[in-house]
Amino acid sequence: MAMEPIIEAQALTKRFPAKKQKTTAAQQPPAVADLTFQVARGELVAFLGPNGAGKSTSLRMLTTLIPPTAGTARVVGFDILQRPADVRARIGYVGQLTSGSFSQRARDELLSQGAFYGMSKHAARRRADELIDSLDLGSFAARSVQQLSGGQKRRLDVALGLMHAPPLLFLDEPSTGLDPQSRANLWQHILELRRSHGTTVFLTTHYLEEADRYAERVMVMDRGRVIADDTAARLKAELAGDVISLGFDTPADADAAMPIVAALTDRDVRREDAASVTVTVPDGDALLPQAVRALDADGIRVQRATGVPPTLDDVFLALTGRTLREAGEGEPAEEPADDASAEQTGASR
Repeated sequence: MAMEPIIEAQALTKRFPAKKQKTTAAQQPPAVADLTFQVARGELVAFLGPNGAGKSTSLRMLTTLIPPTAGTARVVGFDILQRPADVRARIGYVGQLTSGSFSQRARDELLSQGAFYGMSKHAARRRADELIDSLDLGSFAARSVQQLSGGQKRRLDVALGLMHAPPLLFLDEPSTGLDPQSRANLWQHILELRRSHGTTVFLTTHYLEEADRYAERVMVMDRGRVIADDTAARLKAELAGDVISLGFDTPADADAAMPIVAALTDRDVRREDAASVTVTVPDGDALLPQAVRALDADGIRVQRATGVPPTLDDVFLALTGRTLREAGEGEPAEEPADDASAEQTGASR
């Protein structure tokens, strides 16, 4: 088992019942369609896309909270339909809904989670204290869950998912609602888990800078389908590129510069304003000084030169013609409330 992928999904598809009987389930577009991919042990994979793209539904299928309509998957070596209990025993899952028992104190909730996973009382206390310290839960560990703020509940949810130090950790928007310090502490703990235990991390996030900085691999989903899967660096270089802007003394200089820059970069050159031009290229660091030298050799003085590296939102824009923010505005929920409620009852237990 050590050499096999820790996640293997083959044509996973999920359709939800039609609402108000206007269409049949078969006529409705699937929430997730033909999801096929593998994740190697130890990888940190970021799963990106707008609200309603199918990310959370995909995670719920992989964590056995909802069954797929079609397709198969093996997680930590077990079939998600045939051996769901074995899957759940070996994964951590932090969903988007609060999973704590509101009447129980935060620290006791962690101890209960440890007992559920078969940890001894001593090991559970030690692990709970470790998480309380690393995720900065100490100021509210003795409070009941219902007394916590939204951000505090989120940090407790993350701690519950990490309690048994699982080999595979699913995180659905783990840092939403956290302040910058708490986000930094959370990522420090995730990275330490990977370094110390080789933990595999599969997460969704709307903080694209997190995916860019920490993920070894980025999967982009839109309208229920994966539309890109590669490292962040390659996706940005191949699909987006660096934006080079060159400013000149006069509009006439900008006019004269456009064919020179176009010939040098073999790309379409755009007019940013009357006296400046812009071009998107895959290797801006190398091409920017070349462009300045070429223009100077032709007697055109560059007054201003800037290079802006691409973002993962630029990648999504290149793939779909819209940004992640634009794509998420007005998107419907991925699934009916009844199905979503399964997460609240089954995420951490």
